[in-house]
Amino acid sequence: MKSDVERKLVAKNKKAYFDYEILETYETGIVLTGPEVKSIKECRVQLKGSFASVAKGGRGKPKIVTENFHISPYRYAQGEAPDPLRKRDLLLKKKEIETLADLIAREGLTLIPLELYLKKGLIKVLLGVCRGKKKHDKRDTLKQRAVNREINQGLKRFTR
Repeated sequence: MKSDVERKLVAKNKKAYFDYEILETYETGIVLTGPEVKSIKECRVQLKGSFASVAKGGRGKPKIVTENFHISPYRYAQGEAPDPLRKRDLLLKKKEIETLADLIAREGLTLIPLELYLKKGLIKVLLGVCRGKKKHDKRDTLKQRAVNREINQGLKRFTR
């Protein structure tokens, strides 16, 4: 992916990659205040436990909002700091919002913010369409990690 060179990862939701099977991803913008932007650039953000949902916007149009998306207050900001867990709108095209709303309603999928990063001076959220893993799927993931770790250690010893 060419854009990996141009982007700086700020936060990653590692727990989501373990708990959910990621079916699709969407790159979205996010509506923020000035102090929140500065706080994000200082990497004072927490994605663990966050999710996105469909809400009614102006004129009854659907919109996607984040919930439990924690951005710490900027310490040098003047005035009253906004709630760190407030709902924030995600910026998507109308067709994408409709598609995501249908997926969530019909198939029982979940929208999870997977990563938060800077791209060309803009703050972007990688939003994943996810399905929850069962307990046995999580065990399989742990087994696969252990096997990969052993393989890498064997290769390391072999190449010395």
